[in-house]
Amino acid sequence: MSDSMLPEEFADCEPFAAKWCIATEAARYAERLNSTMTEMQAFYDAMYPRVRDAMAHLDEFPLHELPEQELNLLHLVYSLIMVSLPVEVWQQPKVIDSGTAYFDRHLEPAP
Repeated sequence: MSDSMLPEEFADCEPFAAKWCIATEAARYAERLNSTMTEMQAFYDAMYPRVRDAMAHLDEFPLHELPEQELNLLHLVYSLIMVSLPVEVWQQPKVIDSGTAYFDRHLEPAP
């Protein structure tokens, strides 16, 4: 039995799994705010080239019946989306000129 959080084909992304396989959007956002740009850039650089492969792999499974490793991979893709604007555009974890504004989502997208 493997201790890997991700499918074998994504072993190169495993170093980021413990930090970025996060089940909820609120928790992913909190992790983004608590991460440095260096951490987010390293994650982005590792995961961005693999996102198409990840999506193709995930498409092999019914969305609401993902095995645990595939669900973790989906969460990793969601985290990549969460860090993409800070890395590509803002160069900081927070939304530019947002001050202390925030909103809470009451319904979580699934899975």
